Amino acid sequence: MSEVPTIYEHMRMKGYSRRDFLKFCAWITAFMGVEASGLGKVVRAMETKPRLPVVWFHFQECTCCSESFIRSSHPIVADIILDKISLDYTETLQAAAGFQAEEALHQTMKKYKGQYLMLVEGSVPLGEDGVFCCIGGRTALDIVKEAAAGAKAIIAWGSCASNGCIQAARPNPTQATPVHKIITDKPIINVPGCPPIAEVMAGTIVHLLAFDRIPQLDGLGRPKAFYSRRVHDTCYRRPNYDAGLFVESFDDENARRGYCLYKMGCRGPVTYNSCGVIKWNNGVSYPIQSGHPCIGCSEESFWDNGPFYQHLASFPGFGIETTADDIGLAVGAVTVAGIAAHAITTNIKRKNLINQEIAESKKEGGE
Repeated sequence: MSEVPTIYEHMRMKGYSRRDFLKFCAWITAFMGVEASGLGKVVRAMETKPRLPVVWFHFQECTCCSESFIRSSHPIVADIILDKISLDYTETLQAAAGFQAEEALHQTMKKYKGQYLMLVEGSVPLGEDGVFCCIGGRTALDIVKEAAAGAKAIIAWGSCASNGCIQAARPNPTQATPVHKIITDKPIINVPGCPPIAEVMAGTIVHLLAFDRIPQLDGLGRPKAFYSRRVHDTCYRRPNYDAGLFVESFDDENARRGYCLYKMGCRGPVTYNSCGVIKWNNGVSYPIQSGHPCIGCSEESFWDNGPFYQHLASFPGFGIETTADDIGLAVGAVTVAGIAAHAITTNIKRKNLINQEIAESKKEGGE
């Protein structure tokens, strides 16, 4: 065994078998959106690379990102990821406090300068010289700048760190600011959501660990593997939307039948996330499946994008800009037209068949 245990060696020390290790590698590779041919690279990285030093900061937030992460559906994420990335500092999960905690932070930053991964949970207030969020007598802004200087890369956990979230909602009294607007000279990965899905968080870390580079990002700095498709496109209620079947109120019969929640304010058509695919709690459910419309928490300024329970005025669909009401009428009209056309075609075929039988009967009688 090497002086600094590799990820695989650390997992073996925790009691996991080779089979458990390979199953985890396959599981996380699939979640990362890496094709099957990339599995070997993930396995080799886990077998040969030492634990990645990590410092995890908490600023203006509610800790829901950490709560989501440690409750991943895969036990190895909670049991091993935190260990294998060598979580050296986090105000929420660490046992140390006060001087000891701050000492651990600065030792990691000094010893692993240019190598450690910086994770940020929460927005950074700039108002009143940053006094709205102070840790150890220092402002969040000072801490972020100091830690970012020696970081290899930065991951902004959740909507607070990625886009400001509720703290940045109008009128934004603390001048809450996302990390990417403060630090501009380091690779930054935004993993929005309120909270983000645990497997998305784990997949982002493992990608950095296995491939030694940040994953492919979209225009908002989000990993495309998890944020390339709209919630609307992967929603199990989508057929009801296409058929013009909508919930009109939360207690109506349509709600009990599981019809589309678009008219109830669902932001699924304009929200990019993996909720409908990965879900939460071991794939048991997600907000829409629980009967609540998507509020678009992985999109910028979602708190200011209109009332949550008022459906969007319009969005691209069926080749034109339209509304849910028009969709229902249009789809209904198309359905009626289709039924009528089918009936006409069927009757024509039936009449032709009858005429053919009559003609054959006359021919036989004449013979």
